[in-house]
Amino acid sequence: MGFLGKLFGIKEKESLDQGLQQTKEGFFAKITKAIAGKSTVDDEVLDNLEEALIGADVGMETTIQIIERVEKRVKQDKYLNTSELNALLQQEIEAILVDAPEPEYKDFTIPAGKKPYVILVVGVNGVGKTTTIGKLANNYKKAGNQVVLGAADTFRAAATEQLTIWSERVGVPIVKQTMGADPSAVAFDTVTSAVSKNADVVIIDTAGRLHNKLHLMDELGKIKRVIQKVIPGAPHEVMLVLDGSTGQNALEQAKQFTATTEVTALSITKLDGTAKGGVVLAIANQFKIPVKYIGVGEKIDDLIIFDKHEFVDSLFKGVTNS
Repeated sequence: MGFLGKLFGIKEKESLDQGLQQTKEGFFAKITKAIAGKSTVDDEVLDNLEEALIGADVGMETTIQIIERVEKRVKQDKYLNTSELNALLQQEIEAILVDAPEPEYKDFTIPAGKKPYVILVVGVNGVGKTTTIGKLANNYKKAGNQVVLGAADTFRAAATEQLTIWSERVGVPIVKQTMGADPSAVAFDTVTSAVSKNADVVIIDTAGRLHNKLHLMDELGKIKRVIQKVIPGAPHEVMLVLDGSTGQNALEQAKQFTATTEVTALSITKLDGTAKGGVVLAIANQFKIPVKYIGVGEKIDDLIIFDKHEFVDSLFKGVTNS
């Protein structure tokens, strides 16, 4: 079974199914309604399908791609009917999602030759960035890794306080300075401390301000440079955290951050309690950046490894054409 068998046990699958319940009820209820009573996939079905996709915050660009792929399949098979449409949609939606290039993240092991493995976490305030860092630290620690956190969001006292609480909760050390300190100095101290401790993983929080993109770009660039003085080639990952419940606003944030820094991975939070889970498809497809984790709750274990097959399977589970 490999990673899938290890990671998607009954508990994980139940969390995923439950977390995506509102998205499924909204989005896929519309799909079911769009094809109800139809025996063939005609223009009306495709129009209704397009409306359902856009209504679920899949976004215009990704929706058009999905519809075009479905149309192509319909033309190839003249006998395609609506009972086959869900299976076809699952295949095409899964196909547009990007896989991460390295498999190690799926069981929280460290890629060979990258110790300590440095993760720089970016994202605006309020998206669940600090919570995601805490949950990531917990998962890496449970996998047997020694983790060090860095509180380089020095512009908000609350950010450092929240990260300190998570460090205590998980039981990992944190490097921090006073409010207003130079973020790159905190990053430098964090990686220096990690090297001296022979740590396996470093996770550094950064400030999430988009009102001054130039300043943000300069700050992140400086953080990267000082990290590389200690660990050449680091950071090994720049993870953007987005709030899935904000729909198209999350897409806009992804545009801003990917224009500002080289984002290599995504974590989408707050997918439980929202009908806007379709935005995951839009973000992953539009930016061609792999989604590695999704948040489906507030508990320490509510950070799920993103597997595109399991994600799409959960979305379609229980959907019928009746």
